Amino acid sequence: MFDPRRQELGAFLRSRRERLDRAASGLPPTSRGRTTGLRREEVSVTSGVSITWYTWLEQGRDIHPSRQVLTAIADALRLTDAERAYVLGLAGYARPRPARVEPAPVHVQRLLDALPHPAYALTPDWGMAGWNAAYERLYPPIADVAPGERNLLWLVFTDPYVRTLLDDWDVTSRRFLAEFRAEAGRLADPSTAQLVQALGEASPEFRAGWESYDVGGFQSRERVFHVGEGRTVTFEHHQLRPSDRPDLQVVLYTPV
Repeated sequence: MFDPRRQELGAFLRSRRERLDRAASGLPPTSRGRTTGLRREEVSVTSGVSITWYTWLEQGRDIHPSRQVLTAIADALRLTDAERAYVLGLAGYARPRPARVEPAPVHVQRLLDALPHPAYALTPDWGMAGWNAAYERLYPPIADVAPGERNLLWLVFTDPYVRTLLDDWDVTSRRFLAEFRAEAGRLADPSTAQLVQALGEASPEFRAGWESYDVGGFQSRERVFHVGEGRTVTFEHHQLRPSDRPDLQVVLYTPV
């Protein structure tokens, strides 16, 4: 039976295998002089997982690898912490995600409203559950966006206003995409699968980024925004999760 999670897991493992630097893995160039990309047999030997079992994983077969097997493969493929968590989640070893809510609970919205600088709350699939007045001043179109399109990733890749707002749209959009994949890229979730399909049709940049299989965890960083008339503002970008609503992430900007 077709399982999108198994297909995603297989495609992701293959993409990571094909990008590896052979010298960094202690392997010589191939007979054709290639310095990147491991053979399945080499991953099998390095991880101690049988070539048949590993091949089935990449093919998306209906098998159920243990956490130990996946950890060994992650070591062989030199996966980052975010990529390891992503692999385990696709294999069903991550904790189930709480149900999404829309809009944000009253107490979370009060928290947003109390903050003097831009802030918003996201559901697990990056739906915009709430925002404050400072964020609406930074991004005025948010109030007029149709509820069905009020998704951060959708807006980043489809709203021309966002491209002019962000100082480094090319870098930030790809970074957001890697974070989204780590946070909400489990394609068994129908809403996530629909969003990915719709964005793939609407944005060539999203499609290219999604097919690169980049995965990255959130990191606080400086963000520069163009706010009109040649002016820019710089904020530091943070993420918090309410203890009583860990399914929501509160994103806030503090001035630098």
